[in-house]
Amino acid sequence: MNDRAETLEFQAEARQLLRLMVHSIYSNKDVFLRELISNASDALDKLRLASMVDKDLAVDTGDLHIAIEVDKDARTLTVRDNGIGMSRDEVVSVIGTIAKSGTAELLRQLREAKDAGASQELIGQFGVGFYAAFMVAERVELVTRRAGESGGTRWESTGEGTYTITELDDAAQGTAVTLHLKPADADDNLHDYTAEWTIREIVKRYSDFIAHPIRMTVERPGTDDAPATTETVTLNSMKALWARPRGEVEPAEYHEFYKHVSHDWADPLETIHMRGEGTFEYEALLFIPTHAPLDLFSPQGRRGVQLYVKRVFIMDDCDALMPNYLRFIKGVVDAHDLSLNISREILQQDRQIRAVRRRLVKKILATVKELKTDQPERYRTFWTEFGPAVKEGLLEDTDNQETLLEILSVASTHDPAEQTDLAGYVERMREGQSDIYYATGENRVTIENSPHMEAFRAKGYEVLLLTDPVDEVWVERVGSYAGKTLRSVAKGQVDLDTEQERTEAEAERERQRTEYADLLGWMGTVLADNVKEVRLSSRLTTSPACVVGDAHDITPTLEKMYRAMGQEVPKVKRILEINPSHPLVTGLRKAHEQGGSGDALAETAELLYGTALLAEGGDLADPSRFARILADRLARTL
Repeated sequence: MNDRAETLEFQAEARQLLRLMVHSIYSNKDVFLRELISNASDALDKLRLASMVDKDLAVDTGDLHIAIEVDKDARTLTVRDNGIGMSRDEVVSVIGTIAKSGTAELLRQLREAKDAGASQELIGQFGVGFYAAFMVAERVELVTRRAGESGGTRWESTGEGTYTITELDDAAQGTAVTLHLKPADADDNLHDYTAEWTIREIVKRYSDFIAHPIRMTVERPGTDDAPATTETVTLNSMKALWARPRGEVEPAEYHEFYKHVSHDWADPLETIHMRGEGTFEYEALLFIPTHAPLDLFSPQGRRGVQLYVKRVFIMDDCDALMPNYLRFIKGVVDAHDLSLNISREILQQDRQIRAVRRRLVKKILATVKELKTDQPERYRTFWTEFGPAVKEGLLEDTDNQETLLEILSVASTHDPAEQTDLAGYVERMREGQSDIYYATGENRVTIENSPHMEAFRAKGYEVLLLTDPVDEVWVERVGSYAGKTLRSVAKGQVDLDTEQERTEAEAERERQRTEYADLLGWMGTVLADNVKEVRLSSRLTTSPACVVGDAHDITPTLEKMYRAMGQEVPKVKRILEINPSHPLVTGLRKAHEQGGSGDALAETAELLYGTALLAEGGDLADPSRFARILADRLARTL
């Protein structure tokens, strides 16, 4: 025996998380066993898959199981599996650090959580189930050996800041997690986790559906005629929940299964249990979560659902079965006719998998559509949590674009308190209105105060208020809805007048064009580095100026998005529109006609352009110059 030990420190954020978990009070600490069993089940599934992919891997998969062992005298509980196991580096990577995005945000939310239930939901959301062991254990010991390797690893910690790693020359394949339990304390709401009935009850409640047997050796008391004996019992039924008829499954069973596959602590928002029959058979049990995971928009976030073939686990996070915009969907798909020895690359090209994917997507979108119609509160929860991701489907999934547009909800000037759908907007359109007007920006307040909105507000036209980054892209890609063009209030010419109003105002407009011709030409020259044209505006009522784009120009926000992604795009000059009725503009015209100071007038034109940019939430090219000119002008007024 030549064991080699090394003491290491937890990663800083892992240490903070452990401290929060160990020293916080939770309403139900039993879930630690569910988490350890789920990890063991995953290890068994991974070993089965590894043995199919690597024919040279010398492992026995004939009796994959999970064993629970208790020692009442020593107050220890061990969860053991004969699965894939871990190497030393994997132990350090998986347990010693938290190498996932969103850790800092998780810690912040945990500290701010108002109650224990909220804390549990956050922990489950992040997927750090192993650490739950420290809620009930004074010390945790893990012994593991990866399949195919000769040596093993022991990991030990009290959860206080350091852990010890020991290399072992001899260890059983798989992983054994031993908890040195805290003393039983009724005041601390700790059950006796060495008691058979406690373990049975927890396994039944949380892990009855695990596909592998969960075994425990129990003592049977002796009698006068027979001595005490021990026997090994299987604690779970191992029934595949998705294979049972829907009417035979209780809601609580669905919820616990969801928590198993998602590592979430909250019940799902909606359950989808479906069966595909015909030339290609499959069963699917899918869930829409109640809240978005912290890594929903992280490239490293989990994607896809679990794939089984004839009850045999094939892969976790099978993104071939679920489009990226539905990446938050959790669950299981069990196909009957796929090859068991199938690689990820082949799977992505498989015709049958693509067919299943199409059916799953249509069912999920149909379910959301039903929520929107029949359960608006639940639909609002769904859209609040997942709407920005679902809108990505308008770019990716042309086959379901019509359905996606039907379930879309956006803010609107029609009702500050409620969102609307496109159908509702079209129903409220004014007589003769041919376009669906929208505005994009960082937030509702910025958009509503934008100069671009003035004419629409004055004329009573409803405008959709789009604040998600993806909105900039999908409105351009979709282009229209129900025969109505989607049109930005910040692009092109705007003419909201009726025929009668247009006729009555034509003479006045012609007069203004004549009066302002020289000023417009001069300003176009002065601001040539920033704008491609200066023209009179028909969309402004109170502001002196605004900056707009041509009908087919890329928006500044979209331009910044492309640059942030490393894509070079040519700089697009926009159009400066000025309000001929505003005192600043009329004063500028008179000063120009009277031959005022060239530099002073040029600086006024710069200020006018800069304020127009700021009013729409844009960025100044040279903020320091703008501030200096403004300060000089203000000083002259004192």
